[in-house]
Amino acid sequence: MLLNRRQQGTARRGLIISGPPTTGKTTTLLEMGRSFELADRARHPGRSDRLPVVFIAVPPASTPKMLVSEFARFLGITIAGRMNQAQITDAVCHQLCELATQLVLVDDVHLLDTRTRTGAETSDQMKHLGERIPATFVYAGVEVETSPLLTGQRGAQLAGRFKLQRCMPLPYGTAAQREMWVELVSDMEQALRLDQHRAGTLARHAEYLHHRTGGAMGSLSHLIREAALAAILDGSEKITKQLLQSIQLDFRAEQQARPSHRRPARAQASRAG
Repeated sequence: MLLNRRQQGTARRGLIISGPPTTGKTTTLLEMGRSFELADRARHPGRSDRLPVVFIAVPPASTPKMLVSEFARFLGITIAGRMNQAQITDAVCHQLCELATQLVLVDDVHLLDTRTRTGAETSDQMKHLGERIPATFVYAGVEVETSPLLTGQRGAQLAGRFKLQRCMPLPYGTAAQREMWVELVSDMEQALRLDQHRAGTLARHAEYLHHRTGGAMGSLSHLIREAALAAILDGSEKITKQLLQSIQLDFRAEQQARPSHRRPARAQASRAG
């Protein structure tokens, strides 16, 4: 952002957040925006004429007009039926410049397929917005580096301007990794508002929680939130391991947590002999 602030040309730098599903990409994007907006409000107290952060998600099968219309909706710009793509783009760019927007967050960019005409044109629209709006763009999506977004000439140009940050499931091998996981679980536990829940229960089951979720932040959040809702509905107001075991997670997490039924190699060799 400091580089872009003094950038005279249009080739501004950006960031791509990529990784497998449920690893916290959107959470990272939103937390980045939240932190920056709070810092901007502290620097400019009482200013209502600023919008430091904008967030949109790429619509499925997006066209250039659909994409820029998402910006217009976020900004509260009324889109008349007779307005064309260029007019909506001009209104969006003018508004973002007037509001001193500095951070533009775009989620689900993996939905853009630059191998199709519509996808390529929508990618060009994103590039056009990045050149007209003096802000730093941050994209997030599933496995973006292997998606069509970064293929071909358009993709090469994008790859030459954007850094890549990978979001991966949190490992649980070393002492430092286990400590980080326990800290994450503890932070989520502190956010619970259950009258009968005993503090530290989830932290004690940190290893089990990692096994169930594979270290994916989205799956962990799903498990704890659904267990909390179940505890409220059944009146127990506490989360136990038994309750956690009764919660069914997303298919990906359940597949990863499923124990292997393969016999040990030595046993198989003995049987073969």
